[in-house]
Amino acid sequence: MVPLTVAIIVLLLYLAFRRIQEVLLILITLPLAVVGGIWTVWLLDFNLSVAVGVGFIALAGVAVETGVLMLVYLNHAWDDLIAQGKPDRAGLHKAVIQGAALRLRPKMMTVVTIIAGLLPIMWSQGTGSEVMQRIAAPMIGGMVSALVLTLLVLPAAYYLWRSRGLDRPAPSAPANTECRE
Repeated sequence: MVPLTVAIIVLLLYLAFRRIQEVLLILITLPLAVVGGIWTVWLLDFNLSVAVGVGFIALAGVAVETGVLMLVYLNHAWDDLIAQGKPDRAGLHKAVIQGAALRLRPKMMTVVTIIAGLLPIMWSQGTGSEVMQRIAAPMIGGMVSALVLTLLVLPAAYYLWRSRGLDRPAPSAPANTECRE
């Protein structure tokens, strides 16, 4: 079921963005988000269980969502740059910074809200708290690493992707091969 689910997600992302490069940019948010969750689970000495798996599934959903939103903001900045005229690397750099900066506040609010909502679960001691802590742990650690990824790595990868082909000389016109007499 997991490969089928991932295939459906990739298909839906492709249908939304119509470019495989953009789908791959979004999918790179998953491994680095999961790394933070794995570190947190390891530091808390939790074993892998169904509850931890549920936490990772929730983390993956939020990571993809924030990746999609960042890509939308970056694409809007790119479209504005294209509308202004011929883009160059300096303009692309400014557009990427502008697009990422517009996403900074909403991303920080999302991360702080999720972590603030999950910390009481981590401190709880009541019935069922063991299970809930194992769901919350990957989310807390993963949100921290997803924050770094979405705000730093994704814009940098977007810049590298979009900068391919910029500042290249235009193909020259074929030389006139007519013989003059």
